[in-house]
Amino acid sequence: MYKNIIVGLSFISLMNCNAQKEAKKQAANNQTPVVNTIPTKNEGKIIYFNEGENKFLPEFQMNVTFKNIAEDSRCPQGTQCVWAGVAVANVEMMSTTSRPMTFQFSTTEVKGKDYHKTQSFNGYTISLKEITPHPTSENSAKSLSGKYRIGIEISKENN
Repeated sequence: MYKNIIVGLSFISLMNCNAQKEAKKQAANNQTPVVNTIPTKNEGKIIYFNEGENKFLPEFQMNVTFKNIAEDSRCPQGTQCVWAGVAVANVEMMSTTSRPMTFQFSTTEVKGKDYHKTQSFNGYTISLKEITPHPTSENSAKSLSGKYRIGIEISKENN
């Protein structure tokens, strides 16, 4: 049994030495090992969330959760309305250095209700780009609960 252990340890040591020799050889030839990386930069691109979905965005060091739709009074497609209405999404954000904060993003600016399409958080500007689906005469906002999807865009604030 001891022979097997000694042979096994010797084999591992030889493999380790061989790997070190290969690394030294690459360094001597100014070669660097190839590492495949895929850029995940989302700045300036729309990031989509389904209702209830949470994502950690490493490039912004931020955790984003699309909580729910607080209001959807948009005029149903295929009908005529006096006012176009507004949809409001509750979105929770938390950075690696802050506590969670819930923001309301709306499809239109409504100053009387303090609804905004764009908010600032942790040095970034977050803008609501879309909320889908849109209510129809057949599917009211109540029947769409849990089926909503939002698209937000995050960009670095200009100081």
